Amino acid sequence: MNVLSIIWKELKVSFRDYHTFIFMLAIPIVMMLILGSALSKDFDQKIKVDNVHVLYKTTASSEISSYFQAFIKEAKDTGINFEKAADGMNGQKEVEENHYTAFAEVTNKGVKLYGSSQNSIEESILQGMLTTFADKYNLTAAVASVDPAKVSTVLGSPAKHDFIAESSLQSTKKPGSMDYYAIAMTTMIAFYSAMYGMGLLRDERVNHTSIRLLAAPIRKGEIFLGKIIGCVLVNMICIIVIIIFSHYVYKADWGSHIGWILLILISEVFLAVSLGLGVSYLIKTHEATRTIITLLIQLASFFGGAYFKIEGATGAFKFITDLSPLTWSNQGITKIIYANDLSAAMFPITLNLVISLLFLTVAIVSFQRREGL
Repeated sequence: MNVLSIIWKELKVSFRDYHTFIFMLAIPIVMMLILGSALSKDFDQKIKVDNVHVLYKTTASSEISSYFQAFIKEAKDTGINFEKAADGMNGQKEVEENHYTAFAEVTNKGVKLYGSSQNSIEESILQGMLTTFADKYNLTAAVASVDPAKVSTVLGSPAKHDFIAESSLQSTKKPGSMDYYAIAMTTMIAFYSAMYGMGLLRDERVNHTSIRLLAAPIRKGEIFLGKIIGCVLVNMICIIVIIIFSHYVYKADWGSHIGWILLILISEVFLAVSLGLGVSYLIKTHEATRTIITLLIQLASFFGGAYFKIEGATGAFKFITDLSPLTWSNQGITKIIYANDLSAAMFPITLNLVISLLFLTVAIVSFQRREGL
């Protein structure tokens, strides 16, 4: 009962302070909106290719040319326009001067494609399409040399809009800008719980309520446990509100396994509170403790991808980013949401709890040795 009373007291005191709502709710919600809107183009996964202009020249037989004309007709429906080169026109030079995306030369021996590095994506698409065309015609020619009657069966009619077929072994579902920053801001504000952990027992001394607590029939262990649980609950309530707001207002995707996500966030909050509490006992002065905690939070946020997306980090930079609790928490949450990989929760939860116990051990030993709180 004593522990529950202390937990209830922590909840009442914390939510009477309007700064809690401003800092823990308004800041991440506003930053989600600003960063999610400003950097939305960096998360655009769609590449739109249309109005591609290709210059072509054909010296092939009438049979190949007729099939190529059918190919051109179908390609036009996909936004790729073929234009026949006029007599005396230098196709390669036209491409170099960026008048056309590419130049295709159709002969009886095959198709030659000349592209430009300025249009590498379009050139790759064209190369795939023309390779398909050439392979199909070669197959038709081979069949014709053996049994001309079966040519129509092989040739058939040109397929529509299926020049490129894509398949993937992994899910193509990825977070958009608002989805990413909803996760990043939530894990960042969860780590800010270290600020509250830092003043968890100090506030009792400053407010001169520590004497009353010690005079009451309550063991020091109950005080310690009640205040930690209360602090974790306060921060988790704020985080749940942020998740609900981001989901229904910003339409952020939190997946269908919210329970596992909350477990990761609880473990991160527990880590942050333990970190703040442990450092407060290791460092003598409050100002020095506050400076160190603030620095750790900002470094963890910066290298954990809270302010910008970090991809493809290597070497020393990757080592530094991997040290941030936000990195492994974000990665675990992202895998749960977008890959339905529930096992991804085990690593961040375990690592958060192990580090928490280290700092908590420091705090417990110091707490038992110190007179008072």
